[in-house]
Amino acid sequence: MPQIFTKSADTRLRAALLLVALAAVGAVLFIGGYMESSYATLIGWVRDQPVPFSHEHHVGGLGIDCRYCHTAVETSEHADLPPTHVCMTCHSQLWTGAPVLAPVRDSLATGRPIAWQRVARLPDYVYFNHAIHIDRGVPCVTCHGRIDRMPLTARAEPFQMRWCLDCHRDPAPRLRPPDQVTRMDWSEWDAHPERHALYGEMMIKVYGIEPAKLDDCDVCHR
Repeated sequence: MPQIFTKSADTRLRAALLLVALAAVGAVLFIGGYMESSYATLIGWVRDQPVPFSHEHHVGGLGIDCRYCHTAVETSEHADLPPTHVCMTCHSQLWTGAPVLAPVRDSLATGRPIAWQRVARLPDYVYFNHAIHIDRGVPCVTCHGRIDRMPLTARAEPFQMRWCLDCHRDPAPRLRPPDQVTRMDWSEWDAHPERHALYGEMMIKVYGIEPAKLDDCDVCHR
């Protein structure tokens, strides 16, 4: 019987299988690297805004509380964006003719809201109640980072499911007094966790939080 395969067929087959295996490993590494990259998480990326608002100036410099502009964060399921009249409480008196504030003045004159671009944006299939996190004592800095140091607002955390679950599965160390949620500097608290170890555990009991149930799918996917 004549030989069907050439002498090099086995070598070519092994080489092909090796290339397929290498391609599969490379694809996994590429996807994993992409999901952790800032291109996917958008950490540090600044979105173009109608007005280049500086939290560093307003929060860090002037000491304006987050709730002055974001008025409904404690009561609404969705974090609100500041309405124009809030901006104009100051800027009807300060920098009234500044060209950079023209979109604010136009918004007030026409009644059309300023088209702010959300930085901390979640996918449509994720349910997130902003008010309950504030009410339980999750500080602004946990999700939004040191906003008081940002001349232009950028995303500070990945907002990926794994990141959310890390907190849901162990919420106690992340809880703070609800009346201090807008505080930016928690370095003393973080540097001496033993001084505050009992606080989180106590609040877990006070609020009736059940961490074992916080990672159920229907908590966030409804």
